[in-house]
Amino acid sequence: MFTFKQFAIHQDRCAMKVGTDGVLLGAWAQVEHCQHILDVGTGTGLIALMAAQRSEAHIVGIDLDADAVSQASENAASSPWSHRIQMIEMDVKMMGASNQGDPSSSTPCYPLFDAILCNPPYFANSLKSPDAARTMARHTDTLSFDELAHSASRLLSPKGELSVVIPHDRATDMTVSAACYGLFATRQTIVCPVEGAKPKRILMAFSREGAPHTPETLCIHDTQRQYTPEYVRLVEDFYLKM
Repeated sequence: MFTFKQFAIHQDRCAMKVGTDGVLLGAWAQVEHCQHILDVGTGTGLIALMAAQRSEAHIVGIDLDADAVSQASENAASSPWSHRIQMIEMDVKMMGASNQGDPSSSTPCYPLFDAILCNPPYFANSLKSPDAARTMARHTDTLSFDELAHSASRLLSPKGELSVVIPHDRATDMTVSAACYGLFATRQTIVCPVEGAKPKRILMAFSREGAPHTPETLCIHDTQRQYTPEYVRLVEDFYLKM
């Protein structure tokens, strides 16, 4: 179990455990004024729960892994925001928005989302794990950047944002995929594990309108391996020892 200040995450049945990427995205995405939020590939439910702590929104978390959905549902149910969080075994590519498609269809429909958050699978050609659930969570076989961008373009509200955390060297791939479906960058934060080190991750937000911006840089540790003040400010509402 991983204990945060306002909620706890049980993760023994989830392929992907609590990690820095998810915490970064959950703390960074702009969710404060949202009414409806979608967490794609929710896993343990971590990002959905962080979004619940930071907003008054109704939140839907989806995942392809039935065990993950079951555990995420239990994590949400034991949180202070259980009445605002729904966890569903669902493929985002199959989700329909309430104002699209045939109203007589049996496929469940959802509202347009003000924010879509995703810590997506991003390994395209690497060695796969013998653990099928872990492979599904980590490899783009189940959700490519193109498929994520296409789904977001269908499900976002007019001014909604798609926010992701991905490897820094995949930023151009994600930008091109998003642009193909009419989504353009509004914010970017380059993440370095240590001051002076090469970037490992990038946080990116996309909307239909886009926005002029200069990418920011966030270092997690300083050269003495202490957390930087910028990182502490970002995550201190969540971690117990910050």
